[in-house]
Amino acid sequence: MGIVVFFLAAFLAIVSALAVVSQRNPFVSALGLLGNLVSLATLMLLLDAQFVAAAQVIVYAGAIMVMFLFVIAYVGPRGEIGPGTRKPWQVVLAVVAGLLVVTQIVLVVWTTDFGKPSSIDDAFGGPGAVGQAFVTDYLLAFEGVSVILFMAAVAGVILGAGARPKRLTTDQVLAKEGEAEARRRAASRAAIEAAREAEPGEAR
Repeated sequence: MGIVVFFLAAFLAIVSALAVVSQRNPFVSALGLLGNLVSLATLMLLLDAQFVAAAQVIVYAGAIMVMFLFVIAYVGPRGEIGPGTRKPWQVVLAVVAGLLVVTQIVLVVWTTDFGKPSSIDDAFGGPGAVGQAFVTDYLLAFEGVSVILFMAAVAGVILGAGARPKRLTTDQVLAKEGEAEARRRAASRAAIEAAREAEPGEAR
């Protein structure tokens, strides 16, 4: 039964990950990310990492995804990717990054001995073991990831919202109000003159 759950969760994780990067609608991408997080939490349960799986669902699939949805709703249609032209250096960087990811996956799979399962300690995946790992061996990496996530959220709002409107001074506001008033008066005079010109024709 465990092997069936593993392959099903792995398949859903791959499909949802592809949906995140292939959809133009940001809401659909967010739903794909939600499915990916749940699939990864299932894989963590198979590794006896109950605490990490629960944190994955509660923190990321819950709180973080709600924040992402608020950001997407705030950005609106401006956050959707338009039919812009790709720059050559962006294509080169994307190809290099993809090749690095594929190389890493191939090396990990090639050097892994699937015939000899590793022994897992009873405390593995529990709150105590995870907390001790976070504050000792992985303290710098944990804090670095939190800063990167915060920067990504701020950058998504700033880049997606576009340029901010320029603030006008009091003199500029008064000048624009005067221009608007002058246009209204000119339109009123034109309407009055048109009505006066139409009066002799109506009398005849």
